[in-house]
Amino acid sequence: MFKKIAEMIAGQLNVPVDQVKSESRLMEDLKADSANVMVMIMDLEDTFSMTVEDEDIGKLKTVDDVVKYIESRQ
Repeated sequence: MFKKIAEMIAGQLNVPVDQVKSESRLMEDLKADSANVMVMIMDLEDTFSMTVEDEDIGKLKTVDDVVKYIESRQ
């Protein structure tokens, strides 16, 4: 799961996949902006056939947060 999500995040943010670590913070470390995050959320929803609740988006600060969120909804 981590590898697939890391590849998606790397592609969306145009960073090398080896730069995407569990502890990487989306905005601070990977330089995502709010538009990047929204597109990433939509891609994750499509890929994993799930919905990310609006109130949960702000809680997804690190790559690990994203992985755990998706795993908890599978």
